[in-house]
Amino acid sequence: MSVSSGVEGLRIVSLNAFLPGHRLVHDFAARNGHEVVLVVTLPETGRYGAAVQPMVAGLPEETNVLITRKLRTVAAPVIDALRPDVVISAAFPRLIPAEILEIPKYGAINCHPSPLPAGRGPTPQRLIYEGDERIGATVHRTAAEFDTGAILAQRIAPLPDDLNGTGIMQVWGELLSQCLDEAVPGLVAGDPGVPQDPAAASEAPLFTEEELLLDLTEPSAVVRRKAAALNVTSPQAQVRLAGTTYVVTRTDVVPAGSVGTAEPGAVLAEHGDGWTVQTADLPLRLTQAPGPDKQKDPA
Repeated sequence: MSVSSGVEGLRIVSLNAFLPGHRLVHDFAARNGHEVVLVVTLPETGRYGAAVQPMVAGLPEETNVLITRKLRTVAAPVIDALRPDVVISAAFPRLIPAEILEIPKYGAINCHPSPLPAGRGPTPQRLIYEGDERIGATVHRTAAEFDTGAILAQRIAPLPDDLNGTGIMQVWGELLSQCLDEAVPGLVAGDPGVPQDPAAASEAPLFTEEELLLDLTEPSAVVRRKAAALNVTSPQAQVRLAGTTYVVTRTDVVPAGSVGTAEPGAVLAEHGDGWTVQTADLPLRLTQAPGPDKQKDPA
């Protein structure tokens, strides 16, 4: 059963460097009677941890794809020839030049997974890492600087019960879908959007190598929140045990009384796929990443 936004038949150009970003736009177009006439992506491995080949391989066979880093000289003329109504970017880590922003009939919008103006930049999950207990999503008019345009739609939800990277990603998808359903009809109707308050803005830069390492002397809720934020797009959370650093894919609460207690950081039990460890307050079950990348070289 499709859900119509009240506007149909739009020609959309989608800019994505991460397959879930494309799926967001593709699904929006499919349920509202629009057409994605072109997907623009980048040739290099980006901050999302995957090269363009998996991105393109995941697209529907009939999709028109342009792979280029030359947005002004290559992408802009191709987009202009297609006469799109809307340009939508989602998970596209490049500034979109004016040569493209001026093309679409109704304008260009960006999908950003944070409650803007908080969390501008390449790592919006940093807000969660640093203590925010909300998940935010915003669709805004694309401006000359990253994540600064007027807001057309925004949704905020509490952290999910499944506090892991996959749980956060799922909520992001749901919230951004709702935002697109609201924002695009507004864009077509000429809604200028709500300007962002610069005084409330914050930046979300990439995680440092030091931030990837979980501190088991912190409370279990903090360890879980940080691990979830680190693992949103791919497993990055690390834990150091007995001199070796391992990649952790998820954390889970251990039932009360099922294991003993010890000093923070101690291994209470070993499992085939991970460990039960003591944090500052409660034990946690850590699941280790499978495969050859399951551990890092000792520092």
